[in-house]
Amino acid sequence: MAGGSGKKTGVQGRFAWRLSRRAFVSSSAAGLALFALPWLPKSAASQEIRQGFSHPIPASFTKVMSKGMVQCQLCPRNCEVKDGDRGECGVRENRKGLYYSLVYGNPCAVHVDPVEKKPFFHVLPGSRSFSIATAGCNLHCKFCQNWEISQARPEKTYNFDLPPEKVVAGAKEAGCPSIAYTYVEPIIFYEYMTAVARLAKDAGILNTCHSSGYINPEPLEKLAEVLDAAVVDLKAFDPKFYKEMVDGKLEPVLNTLKTLRRKEVHVEIVNLVIPQFNDNPQTISDMCAWINDELGPLTPLHFSRFYPLYKMQNHFPTPVATLEKARELALKAGLKYVYLGNIPGNPAESTHCHGCGKLLIERTGYRIGELHLKGDNCGYCGVKIPGIWQKPA
Repeated sequence: MAGGSGKKTGVQGRFAWRLSRRAFVSSSAAGLALFALPWLPKSAASQEIRQGFSHPIPASFTKVMSKGMVQCQLCPRNCEVKDGDRGECGVRENRKGLYYSLVYGNPCAVHVDPVEKKPFFHVLPGSRSFSIATAGCNLHCKFCQNWEISQARPEKTYNFDLPPEKVVAGAKEAGCPSIAYTYVEPIIFYEYMTAVARLAKDAGILNTCHSSGYINPEPLEKLAEVLDAAVVDLKAFDPKFYKEMVDGKLEPVLNTLKTLRRKEVHVEIVNLVIPQFNDNPQTISDMCAWINDELGPLTPLHFSRFYPLYKMQNHFPTPVATLEKARELALKAGLKYVYLGNIPGNPAESTHCHGCGKLLIERTGYRIGELHLKGDNCGYCGVKIPGIWQKPA
């Protein structure tokens, strides 16, 4: 995954506009330029969708170097970029010694999703999240499930002209108590994300993201000031895996997780288990022990089933038994909230109280059944359950 939160399938729920990614690209390429999107403010009911980007803005966290070079200091790649070139993410460009973000206000994906799809299991269960993404990513996972946009440049995708105020207005009109920055690595549209987040916070809307956690300390500290919850992909507990399968490093991700915990951002972790690549029982045990020691035993952990995608289409899906064994190892390491994903109907989708063990939230896929919470507490024994269970006042 590239910080994604499930394969995007179109606006969902009670909204009329439904369009698959491939149908969208096909239709747009054929010249279809306007859609009536029911979640937009009435003053902008017809939203233009066009190829390319509209209004680049100066990028944050840059350092001017000699001979027209700039260094991007947003993520651990610290790209040094000459005039006319872009950073590794493909969405930040050096223009005559000034560095620009090319994706501000130009998402290529706008959807209303169940919050469980992110996957957040400890944030407003049963609610919907207004979800946005631009093109681009600062990692290159061979197993990415949204590679058509994460590995694309913004001039190759069909994008909405959706400035921050329209995102917040859309979330309000769609009845979404949260906005999710997701599908690709949202760090690459940092300026856009933080501008939306500030407006959302003022409007009483939660800010959430699904991220690979590949960000430098200073921008992370500032992001944490407006972020309420994060799902972080901990892709493996193995530097070699990160180097060969992700084109990144493990240590910055671990540092991100510790910083988010210190800044009191609600954190859930996803580990996509890929057979023969990151399913070693000892490595999984080591990862779970680290989570328990550094982040705490109440940190929700999701083991997710791999399906063949992108550059790994000849590989095979994760056996359910492998996921169940990983969950056993996590519970043995002391973690209390361990879930299995991408296998709808498995009992490990549901939440049980870490105090009394009784069923708190029953899930089947994205559907919520029984719910036994009283505010932030277990409806049976009264122990406080980690998460965000009530909408902002």
